[in-house]
Amino acid sequence: MIRASAKNFPGVIVVVDPADYQPVLEKLKKGDLPLAERKRLAQKAFQHVAVYDTAISQYLRQGEEGFPEEITVAMKKRYSLRYGENPHQKAAFYAELAAGTGQNTGITWAKQLSGKELSFNNILDADAAWSVVTDFAAPSVAIIKHTNPCGLASHKDIAEAYRRAFTGDEVAAFGGIVAANRPVTLAMAEAMKPVFYEIAIAPEYEPKALELLKTKKDMRILVAELPPGYGKAHSGYVDYRRVKGGFLVQDSDSLPEGQVDLKVVTKRKPTAKEIEDLLFAWQAAKHVKSNAIMLARDKTVVGMGAGQPSRIISAQIAGEKAGDKAKGSVLASDAMFPFPDVVEAAAKFGVTAIIQPGGSIRDEDSIKAADKHNIAMVFTGVRHFRH
Repeated sequence: MIRASAKNFPGVIVVVDPADYQPVLEKLKKGDLPLAERKRLAQKAFQHVAVYDTAISQYLRQGEEGFPEEITVAMKKRYSLRYGENPHQKAAFYAELAAGTGQNTGITWAKQLSGKELSFNNILDADAAWSVVTDFAAPSVAIIKHTNPCGLASHKDIAEAYRRAFTGDEVAAFGGIVAANRPVTLAMAEAMKPVFYEIAIAPEYEPKALELLKTKKDMRILVAELPPGYGKAHSGYVDYRRVKGGFLVQDSDSLPEGQVDLKVVTKRKPTAKEIEDLLFAWQAAKHVKSNAIMLARDKTVVGMGAGQPSRIISAQIAGEKAGDKAKGSVLASDAMFPFPDVVEAAAKFGVTAIIQPGGSIRDEDSIKAADKHNIAMVFTGVRHFRH
């Protein structure tokens, strides 16, 4: 009936939004509704039905494999933004209305407890931060800058996890986003106090911690729900990427934490502690712009190289950032080594073990270089590109 009414908008008035009731009634009392207004209401009606039909289609498709020939995505406006990535760009924030995907979790439905309104870039960074920490089952803290984790650590004490994460890059942390996958304690809030952060996001805050953080000028404080099944299972989702004139659609890179078959390819096998750090670094590399190189020690990122056109440059940046902390660390690469240069650089840094996908036609060169420097190296057979 709504669709039929909307088709005949020149002679029929269709209203689907309660917010339009009063304005329409007032105009009718004064005479009639202009054709332009009827057309606007018809457009809203068709959009309303389209969202409803999309929800039904998505519900009926649950359990089916592959990608359909046709696809629609239903979204509802959450709020307007002051501007986009830059002041000359208009912007708004929309929530995907997808059935059965835990849509009430994450940054999209996070509640803001304090601070000024979120910007376009704030939302991107906060989403990246939340995605990182919810990918780890252990208590973890991430510090994000331009969607990359410049600081990341796991520790049984969330305050200590923050302190370790902060050491990853104390300069880059300024103006960043802090995310924790456990309630923020007073001790963590006190450790955060001296540093300017744009956003803090966590599932909960101790009352005194929240009180302290609210004294930090202009910092936005967000509460987000943890994903369904957090800590037990990783549910994937459909990932959309916009290109001019279309979309790329793929399954999310939701490989569960630690569930990767490691193949030792060097003479020396990694120690149990090295394996722990290798798996931590491997999970971290998944959230870093390619080409990604992560250096980690004691489940703490000590150096990161991201988004460089060559892998060796990323490695050099990671080593430079880590400095002396690179000695005794492990290295994770999101993709294979086309040359042994990264292994040679890792040896100079003092790296003791490496994790990478393998699969290069020159794998043997990298393996020989690792053996030469007594570095343990494992292959995952899985790549973690993030373009």
